[in-house]
Amino acid sequence: MASEDYGEMNGEDMCEYLKEKGLEGADTFKEKPVIKLSELDDDFLTKMGIDQPEDRQNILDSILRIWPAALKVFNDPIHGHMELHPLLVKIIDTPQFQRLRYIKQLGAGYFVYPGASHNRFEHSIGVGYLAGELVKALKEKQQDLNINKRDILCVQIAGLCHDLGHGPFSHMFDQMLILKATNQDPPCPLGEKMKTWKHEDASVKMFNLLVESTEDLKGMMRAYGLKEPEDLDFIKEMIKPPEAKDKSSPQYKCHPEKSFLYEIVANERNGIDVDKFDYFARDSYHLGIKNNFDHGRFIKFARVCEVDGQKHICTRDKEVNNLYDLFNTRHSLHRRAYQHNVVKIIEHMIAEAFLKADEHIEIKGSGGEMFTLSTAITDMEAYTKLTDCVFYEILNSTEKDGEDHLREAREILTNIVKRKHYTCLGEIKPEGIPSKEEISQLRKDLTAALPLPREGAQADGLTKEDFVVLPVTLDYGEKGKDPIDSMHFYNKNSPTKAFKIKREVASSFRQEDLSEMIIMVYSKRIDPKSLRDARKQLEQWIEGRNDKLQDAVWKNCLVTVF
Repeated sequence: MASEDYGEMNGEDMCEYLKEKGLEGADTFKEKPVIKLSELDDDFLTKMGIDQPEDRQNILDSILRIWPAALKVFNDPIHGHMELHPLLVKIIDTPQFQRLRYIKQLGAGYFVYPGASHNRFEHSIGVGYLAGELVKALKEKQQDLNINKRDILCVQIAGLCHDLGHGPFSHMFDQMLILKATNQDPPCPLGEKMKTWKHEDASVKMFNLLVESTEDLKGMMRAYGLKEPEDLDFIKEMIKPPEAKDKSSPQYKCHPEKSFLYEIVANERNGIDVDKFDYFARDSYHLGIKNNFDHGRFIKFARVCEVDGQKHICTRDKEVNNLYDLFNTRHSLHRRAYQHNVVKIIEHMIAEAFLKADEHIEIKGSGGEMFTLSTAITDMEAYTKLTDCVFYEILNSTEKDGEDHLREAREILTNIVKRKHYTCLGEIKPEGIPSKEEISQLRKDLTAALPLPREGAQADGLTKEDFVVLPVTLDYGEKGKDPIDSMHFYNKNSPTKAFKIKREVASSFRQEDLSEMIIMVYSKRIDPKSLRDARKQLEQWIEGRNDKLQDAVWKNCLVTVF
């Protein structure tokens, strides 16, 4: 059962809530300082002077909707039995959250790893749970932090709702489809807005829609002590922290005095947060890849220390190797699964198909306005209807009224399900990390050079449109920097004094290269002859390229031809 003090409302809030419902007797509560919802029954309301049995029953029915007394338990393969607050369950039961059941956590990874069938839904519940576990552990260990029940609920809700804005096939949508829609010719009507769009922006907007469109949710929030608008603004600021030039000193608007709370769900400072704790454990479990990081141990040792005037989450000095295991796990998952060459090309093909289908898919949004796959990001009612299911809508489409606008898109998706995806010819690993300009130029050079016939040989009919070049970056989350450099530690003899640990002190057995780029080259034509010719041309291009170029980035690049 929920403790009684979790369900309290002051008289004015109760009066306002009952008036919103159009119930008789609302003014009776106005002068009451605090009302414990667990004490509300027929006798209580009779003593307050609400004489009509029907009025009393209507009030009790309304209160039960905003104050379900029992916590709910979710059985999860990763975290076991998770006990969740009734307010979190109310949010989970909304259409905006239920939509996450139909968005694959690993996008196209399910086409390669048969076990990777998990969705954003269970991940989000796991993050909400872990966010609560971490903030409660800090409260228990350090009473002087003044963590209250409002803080705990806000952190849990932020964890629960942090991924509401993901589109179909998760990161494929924002990192491939929206990017392609931005760069297409003619350009997308949204123009510059799409270039800076991220799923976190949609998460904030989707949270707004969830709150405004869910009956009794605001009343339930007030019943559990949350204030509007300050707590809602705090939740949204944790979902999408403000951008800062200096990550070590971000400027928070809502609770700068409790800056450590912003490091629980989306830690912009060093990337060590419960979002990663859950998806590393969950993805590893479903992929069949070992996860050496122990997030439960991190939570046990987490403490808040003051660093340069701000409060930050720190951990014991002896936990430095556990944190390196966190980022080693990240690197391993990217190398073996997230950036797997078949996963990447299937995501590319899905994005290609969606782009071809874009203007022919209509989604009804607010006010009856119609949106396409790409423009749905501007209207959350339309976006709520956009999930992985659009893949099957295109796949199972047919000619209509003598026109077949989805034919090209359908053919691409049909090839995916028949395992006729584009074939990876090889990988190029340059020295260092090329700039965006160098990558852009390399794309042009590769696609221009690959189809050229060899001297004295017949042209094989390949064109630059037959090739796809996809660069992927493998790092530890900080673009070549050591993320542990941004983490502070404490010693058991001085638990309030934070300090950094140098990389060489932690261990001499560390990978020196913290970032690398791999450029994958694919052939769209997968018949045996075209593949043989394309591989030979790639080999010849590389040989000539290494001889001619003096630029260190490309001159000594390593090449693997499959």
